[in-house]
Amino acid sequence: MTSPDLTFILGGARSGKSAYAERLAADSGLPVTYVATARIGDAEFAARVEQHRERRPAHWALVEAPLDLGGVLRELDREGHVVLIDCLTLWLANLLFPADGYGSNGPPDGPPLQAFGDFDAALSTVRGKVIVVSNEIGLGVVPMGSVTRLYVDELGRLNQRVAAASTHVTMMVAGLPLALKG
Repeated sequence: MTSPDLTFILGGARSGKSAYAERLAADSGLPVTYVATARIGDAEFAARVEQHRERRPAHWALVEAPLDLGGVLRELDREGHVVLIDCLTLWLANLLFPADGYGSNGPPDGPPLQAFGDFDAALSTVRGKVIVVSNEIGLGVVPMGSVTRLYVDELGRLNQRVAAASTHVTMMVAGLPLALKG
């Protein structure tokens, strides 16, 4: 099912995808809630997050959703409002690699299907404008390690599902938007 106003923005690291998504949200003229999926693990990453914070307008609402992205989207979604989710890449990492480690079960052996299904269901019923950002990491060679292959494969599948549900899909390359859909 195609959402009425779902925009999906993909790109590599430092491709300009977040800045482009933020411009789309700002240009809408609607109130914006920025949904951050990052889990800060070290000082370098904290500095990256701070750069994103400084770039965003101060009047935008911020909600942190490292795990329950579907629930947060359902909670925030309403007509006349923009929800900007940045990004699926970090959300998937949070799901596959918990902050407290693997526990006794070891590394993951498959995707967190309940979280994916919940997010898919939330996307299918949005009433407002939703902008979703994700990395495109599947353009290189097949990774050597099984855990890395799992991550690359699951992000590729997740990106495909979100793209299929979206009305607009844009690929960012060197700061330039390339329309793929819509």
